[in-house]
Formats: sequence, C-alpha cells, structure tokens
Amino acid sequence: MSRSASIHRKTKETDIRLRLLIDGRGKSKISTGIRFFDHMLELFARHGGFDLKLKAVGDLDVDQHHTVEDVGIALGEAFHSALGDKRGILRAGYFLMPMDETLGVAAVDFSGRAAAVIDTRVRTRLVGDLQSELVHDFFEGFARGARANVHLRVLYGRSNHHKIEALFKAFARALRVACSRDRRLKKMLPSTKGLL
Repeated sequence: MSRSASIHRKTKETDIRLRLLIDGRGKSKISTGIRFFDHMLELFARHGGFDLKLKAVGDLDVDQHHTVEDVGIALGEAFHSALGDKRGILRAGYFLMPMDETLGVAAVDFSGRAAAVIDTRVRTRLVGDLQSELVHDFFEGFARGARANVHLRVLYGRSNHHKIEALFKAFARALRVACSRDRRLKKMLPSTKGLL
C-alpha cells in the first residue's frame, strides 16, 4: 500500500497544499516564498527519500512566522495521516549528521504525543532570507501535527547555514528510519499500550 497523504491547510494567514509520499525517491517541488526554507525542505525530501510537493502562500508582508510554523504543522499532519495505524513501523529513529565542520543530531519518535526540544546554536537573525529563530517553530509545528517527539541539537559548528542544514538532513534521515517497516513485526503496533 502507498503511504501517502494530501493536506490542505487554510487559515486567514496561510494557504498550504502539500502531497507526501513516504516511500518515494526524494523528489520535491517546493514553494513557500522563502528561498532558504525551500532549500531546506528540498534537501529534507532528498535525504528522507520522501516525495514532497508543497505550495505555501502566507502573509510574508507581516512576518515569516505564520508560513514557517504552518508548513511544519501541515507536514507533520501529512506524516501522521500517511502512517495510518503505525503497525509494523520502527516508530523511533535517530541520526548524527556531519555537515563539514558542523555536527547535528536528530531523534524522532511517533509516540502519539507532541514534544519538541530544539537547540540550533544559531545566534544570527537571518540565515539566507530565513528568520533563523523560526527553525524552532517549524520543528515544533511538525511535532504537534505528527503527534511526535522531535529532539534536534547542533553539537558544534561554525557556519550558521551548516547548522540549520545539518539539522534538516539529520531530521530527514531519523524520520526515514522511524517510518521504516520491520518485516518481523509487520502486524504489531510498536507500543505495549495498544494505542499510538
């Protein structure tokens, strides 16, 4: 079965349409109006092996916050929907991602509970055209939409571009593991509670 989802999230601040195929080939077509953010989402799709088509129109004349956070929420909702009852998936994944002089770590758990702990170590206001503080809001939005635990941290690094890129790549690869199917446990829910 194809693990895919289509999401249309429309508010007074944003209009987001996306289509996700978890078991894809890393193809993407992204447009958010924030070029650095587009780039991060493109490499997220590539490193996760996800096919992602996303168009977001937001009130960028006000601020980037609504667009970035709502994209995170919509993407999280897409993963939640595409994974269905989560039977047979590994559920949790982690990855250490080197990006030249930077090292980033990501850990994800589709636990059914939203939690996000993010440390980018980015201290500049902008990276490219993206307000860097919004990286946290994107991942927090994803955690809420996916009902997942998301932990991301830059361990060290110099380049702020590399710090954010290392986190997006590590996140994609951790998600790839968490979404993976375990053939031995294909009918089992990865929880002793009987509910995720």
